[in-house]
Amino acid sequence: MSAEFAGRRPLILGRIGYVNILPIYHPLESGQVKNELAMVSGPPAVLNQLMREGRLDLSSCSSIEYARAHEKYLLVPDLAIGSRGPVQSVLLLSRRPIHELAAATILVSAHTHTSAALLRILLDEYLLLPAGFEVGDATERIAAGDPPEAVLAIGDEALLLRAHPAYPHKLDLGEAWRRHTGLPFIFGVWVASRKSLERDPDGLRTACRALVAAKRLGLENLDEIARLAARKTGLAEPEMRSYFQGLAFDLGEEERRGLTLFFERLARSRMIARAPELQFVDL
Repeated sequence: MSAEFAGRRPLILGRIGYVNILPIYHPLESGQVKNELAMVSGPPAVLNQLMREGRLDLSSCSSIEYARAHEKYLLVPDLAIGSRGPVQSVLLLSRRPIHELAAATILVSAHTHTSAALLRILLDEYLLLPAGFEVGDATERIAAGDPPEAVLAIGDEALLLRAHPAYPHKLDLGEAWRRHTGLPFIFGVWVASRKSLERDPDGLRTACRALVAAKRLGLENLDEIARLAARKTGLAEPEMRSYFQGLAFDLGEEERRGLTLFFERLARSRMIARAPELQFVDL
């Protein structure tokens, strides 16, 4: 163990189990960026719960989780996952044209919170399509010969289902948000536990800096990242490179405006009590 980390207990970092985070986590996991982090992997909803329970020190988490429990967290600066247009991996897939989905029932994974909230906002405020929701596993339903009428697919599942013949009609939620608001959409952020920062301020800040450094290195080496993602998903390397190039991993001024607007829309829809301020770890 290096002198920088000696004497500290390893901080625990949550890791979303989707390929979209490879540009950030591969440099950490491969040792290209020095760290002494213990990682716990899981879908967004699980990591949200672990963070809220204080079982993780910092983690990628759903944007809506920050909005709901912001008093427990601080945002890691300049780190997010979103899109400035088509996101490709957050899709409403439908067996009939999207505008014909009024009164339809949309299958939603239990693993997504932010994407489900975004879909509700888009349907209610912009598309004016009242629809119902049910929780389930789209891949299992399709394999069993019972494809849902419409599916909100996220992450690796969306990448694999987006060309499925059962679903000729698609709405990319990142693209729809940009079209209606003119702003990027931030699906996920990285948050640090306020209690962990109080307990180990130097270690927590060091971990945050490692995350930001890993992002920069990962984005500088997208060919390698695309090869890894292609092996994991079975999709072609050029397809994966195009996917990563369409994602937003920064949390700059425009991304913050998009995130703030999303929180305002959540509050207006009464999915949260009020829109929180964006508060960051001071690095």
